[in-house]
Amino acid sequence: MMIATREAGYDGLAGAGRSRGDRLGTAMSAPTEGESVKSWELMSLDLKPRLPEILSSSDAARAITLDLAVGESLAEHQVHERAWLIVLDGAVEVRDGAGTAISGGSGLLVEFEPSERHTVVALSDARLLLLLTPWPGDGHPGAMTIREKLYSRRHAAKRAE
Repeated sequence: MMIATREAGYDGLAGAGRSRGDRLGTAMSAPTEGESVKSWELMSLDLKPRLPEILSSSDAARAITLDLAVGESLAEHQVHERAWLIVLDGAVEVRDGAGTAISGGSGLLVEFEPSERHTVVALSDARLLLLLTPWPGDGHPGAMTIREKLYSRRHAAKRAE
């Protein structure tokens, strides 16, 4: 698990000296077809708690936003891809499979190796941006049928209870 924060000297990650709106761009929605640049106003998205929203997905990467309410968590899990977790708002604690923990707020960037186990707990209401690359990663069950996906989601929901 690699960690970068504004406090650690990575001022460019948090956009020091600029307002949140300036850091995140000005577009309010995804572009129309044919435009070459895509952008989203991440803090203006109407997200449902604990329901990730896929912003963009290609063979190169997948971008996902997620809101977690204070005390909610993403239980210990792993993904097949290299993953970057960026805290856009709020604060979280991230713990790797070995138990190493880091806490941080807006501007925290955490990088995970493919298949690295980790847990994320919201210390306050938090909005997260997840970047996964390449998409899908080696070993990812990306060619699941709708029935298999439904079963997988139900199984994961039962494990989370």
